[in-house]
Amino acid sequence: MHRGGALPDNLAAVPKHSRKSRDAGADARAELVRTIPPIDECLRAAESNPALAGFGRSYLKVMVQRAQAGLRASILAGQGSHPLDRDAMIESVVRAAANAIAVDESVLRPVVNATGVVLHTNLGRAILAEPAIEAIEMAARSALNLEYDLETGARGDRDSNVEQEICALTGAEAATVVNNNAAAVVLALNSLAERREVVVSRGEMIEIGGSFRLPDVMAKSGAILREVGTTNRTHPQDYADAIGPDTALLLKVHPSNYRVVGFTSEVTLEDLVEIGRARAIDVMEDLGAGALIDLTEFGIPHEPIVRDRIAAGAAVVTFSGDKLLGGPQAGVIVGKRAAIDRIKRNPLKRALRCDKLTLAALAATLRLYLRSRDLAADLPTLRFLGRSVSEISAFAPRAREILVERLGSGYIVEIVDAASQVGSGAMPAEELKSVALRVTHPEKSADAIAAMFRRARIIGRVIDDSFQLDLRTIEDPAVFAVKLQN
Repeated sequence: MHRGGALPDNLAAVPKHSRKSRDAGADARAELVRTIPPIDECLRAAESNPALAGFGRSYLKVMVQRAQAGLRASILAGQGSHPLDRDAMIESVVRAAANAIAVDESVLRPVVNATGVVLHTNLGRAILAEPAIEAIEMAARSALNLEYDLETGARGDRDSNVEQEICALTGAEAATVVNNNAAAVVLALNSLAERREVVVSRGEMIEIGGSFRLPDVMAKSGAILREVGTTNRTHPQDYADAIGPDTALLLKVHPSNYRVVGFTSEVTLEDLVEIGRARAIDVMEDLGAGALIDLTEFGIPHEPIVRDRIAAGAAVVTFSGDKLLGGPQAGVIVGKRAAIDRIKRNPLKRALRCDKLTLAALAATLRLYLRSRDLAADLPTLRFLGRSVSEISAFAPRAREILVERLGSGYIVEIVDAASQVGSGAMPAEELKSVALRVTHPEKSADAIAAMFRRARIIGRVIDDSFQLDLRTIEDPAVFAVKLQN
C-alpha cells in the first residue's frame, strides 16, 4: 500500500481515465476467472473423454487441476482469448489436461552435466557403474535375502551384505552403513558421546552445503562440544589440556570444502591418537569424501585414504558413499569392533539405515574395487576425474560442429580452456584442467543462452559473462544433438 502524499511516479504519470480503464480490465478478468467451472464438472468431462479413458481418477484430477490453474493464470495475465461459454470453457480445460498428459514425465529427469563439476550435488553426485545399476534393478524386481540367512533360515543382518567388503578395503575390524555421511556423524557421536564432551579444533568447525554445521550436528547428537585452539592454529597441548573426566572422544574433521593457508598449524591424526591413548580416549575422524584408494595413481590430487586413517589408530572413521567412492548415497562407518557394535545397538541406527536398493548398489561398487582390473574404466567417477586434457580435446571439434549446426546463425561457438572441479566439497582447492565450448551471441545474454540450454536439459555454467559447456563429463558429443528453442 502506498503511504504519504503524492502518488508513486508510475501512477502519477497515468491519466485517471487510463487507470479506470485498467481497473475495469482487471475486474473483467477477475469475473472471467470466477466463471471457470468447478473441478468436479471438468473432471467428469475428462473421464468421459475416450482419449483419457485409460487414466485413473486421481491422476486425471491432478492434471485437470493443473489445467485450471494454467487457464486462471492466463486469464489474469491478459494472455490470449478465452471462451465465455461454460461448455466451451470445460472443453478448453479438458483439452489442456489432455495435452499436458501427452507430455507428462517423471519429476526426476535426466540431464546433461556440462557444468565441469564432476560430483554435482544438485545433479545427483556420482554416476553409478553398470554393475551397480544392474544390482539396483535386480533388487527392485525381486525379493532378496536383505535380512535373511540362506544357510540357517534365520533372520540376518543387512550390514552383512557389505561389511566384509568394506573391512577388506579399509582394514577396519567392523563396519556399518547409514543413509548419508551426516547421519553417520550424528549416529556415531550419539552412540559414543551422548551427554559427554567431544574435543575438536576450532579450525575444523566446518559448515558444508545444505546447512550442515558441525556445532549444530553435535548438539543434535546429544554430545557436548569442547572447542580448542584457534581458527588457524591448534597444537597437541590444546587437546591434552582439554581432556577431563567428561571427555568421551577426540574428533578430527577433514575440511571438505575449504582450506586454511598461511600461518597455520594442525594436529595430525597420529598425534591425536597418541594423546588419546595416553588418557584412554578414542579418536573419531569424519573424512567426508572418503577415498578408498590412492587417487594419485589416476592423475587425481591426493586425498586421505580410509585404510591409512584406520592404520593410524582412529577408533571410528566416517565417510560418504557417493563422493570419491563413486557409489550411491550412503554414510559408511568403520573402525574398532567395540565402537561399531555400540553404534549398531543404537535405536537410531534403524531410523537411519539404508534400503535394499542402496545396499545393492554399494555392494556392487565395493566389489568393483576388489575385483576390477581397470577400475578407472569401470567406475564413472574415477573415469571422469582422471580424464586428461588431450582426451577431452580429441572430441571437442565434433561437439562444436554439432552445436554450430543446432544453434544456427548468430551464435559463436569456441573451444576454450577450462577448469573443472571435483565437487560436493571434495578437494575444494584443486582444479582439473579441462576443455569447454563457449557459446555467445551478440544480442543474447549468457543467462538467456543458459536458460535456452536448460530447456533442452543441458546444464552448463555462466563464467566471465559467457555461457560454457565443460566437456569433462561428456563422453559422447551426440548429447548436444538436441532441439534448442530460442
